[in-house]
Amino acid sequence: MKKHSARVAPLPSYNVSELNSPVPDGASRSSVIQCKPGGNCPSRHRGMTRQLSPLSVAEDSAAPILELQNRSPSGICRHSRVERQSRSGEEGTQTHTESSSQEAEGQTRCQSCTSTFLKLIWRFLIILSVSSSWVGTTQFVKITYETFDCPFFMTWFSTNWNIMVFPIYYSGHLATAQEKQSPIKKFRECSRIFGEDGLTLKLFLKRTAPFSILWTLTNYLYLLALKKLTATDVSALFCCNKAFVFLLSWIVLKDRFMGARIVAAIMAITGIVMMAYADGFQGDSIIGVAYAVGSASTSALYKVLFKMFLGSANFGEAAHFVSTLGFFNLIFISVTPIILYFTKVEYWSPFSAVPWGYLCGVAGLWLAFNILVNVGVVLTYPILISIGTVLSVPGNAAVDLLKHKMIFSVVRLGATIIICMGFLLMLLPEEWDEITLRFINSLKEKKSEDHVDDITESSVHTRSRSRANGTVSIPLA
Repeated sequence: MKKHSARVAPLPSYNVSELNSPVPDGASRSSVIQCKPGGNCPSRHRGMTRQLSPLSVAEDSAAPILELQNRSPSGICRHSRVERQSRSGEEGTQTHTESSSQEAEGQTRCQSCTSTFLKLIWRFLIILSVSSSWVGTTQFVKITYETFDCPFFMTWFSTNWNIMVFPIYYSGHLATAQEKQSPIKKFRECSRIFGEDGLTLKLFLKRTAPFSILWTLTNYLYLLALKKLTATDVSALFCCNKAFVFLLSWIVLKDRFMGARIVAAIMAITGIVMMAYADGFQGDSIIGVAYAVGSASTSALYKVLFKMFLGSANFGEAAHFVSTLGFFNLIFISVTPIILYFTKVEYWSPFSAVPWGYLCGVAGLWLAFNILVNVGVVLTYPILISIGTVLSVPGNAAVDLLKHKMIFSVVRLGATIIICMGFLLMLLPEEWDEITLRFINSLKEKKSEDHVDDITESSVHTRSRSRANGTVSIPLA
């Protein structure tokens, strides 16, 4: 019998340069052979397969195997198309992930910007409300004086409205709190400002009486000053209470000494002297300045004593305390306007001639100012409340100029500006000098770093240009 030799069908030739993907690093170019049509190929199919595969057996577990079955009719392997599709899919996934992350980051930035904008709007509204309520109170008092000249009765009537502060606070608690408390329980909780035992009759008389007297004196002297001076001058002089608070806290409470606030106190005193000098230290001007300075002094004493005996208080405790002052005023101080009426110091006749509309306007605006001050301190920064108070000075000046056609002298205008500058200087934080030094040092460090970076970039640019010209620059030591 004749032995028939095994014949292998000729395979089309493979050319490495025709493949889309490069040959892997682990395979040599000799491992890929070319089979020309009609030429003799290796006799063993196993050897042919081994030579056609660019990956060795040891590399099969680490990389995908080149599939010879998926080849085109021309004999070119189609693995490159599969790799391109997989790469394009991965790139698409990466692009989608990056775009989604960018969208999420953009949404986060948008939400942050929106939150910041809303906070700025809220703080601006607080400042505007505080300033507007104080300007409105001052101007309503001036209007009320045209038909009703009874400053103590106005003070007593307005102070009685403080009783509504705690009910308003409790209404807000019912509207916003998740765990609602009964009025009695909330009242007892807020009574802790007087001590652990709450509000007793002894504490009511001991703690409330001096503060109620100071409250009444502050408002009464302020209204007396409005009878002698313009609303702009009185509001500017009342801003001196910030300087008096610092001086009393430094002397009584042993607070930290600050040179900037001493300068502010000196500026406030200078403004007071200039305001009194505006009319030559005589007439109603000096009396009005004395009333306004007395009002600022009693207000400062009230704040210092409150900090000394009662400490800090939250909104509920402050609302409870202000309402307690209103009750004390209604019970114990009501006898004073009666005495003034029968002694004809503050007399009105007939009873129907009382301008109740203006009186309610003054009391309502005063109540709104007190609530805004307490709410603003809790919900935002106390400095914003102070800014709202000092902005009442230009607000009253605008009303006096446009409505009452007031003409401000140079001395009064200078005194008002000096007092307002001293008030703003009082708003500096206690660590303002350390903060300023750190800020200046950070600016110096940033400038030095920028200077070093500029020198480094210039030296690198010089070296690269010198190397391109065949020379090497040696920096001088």
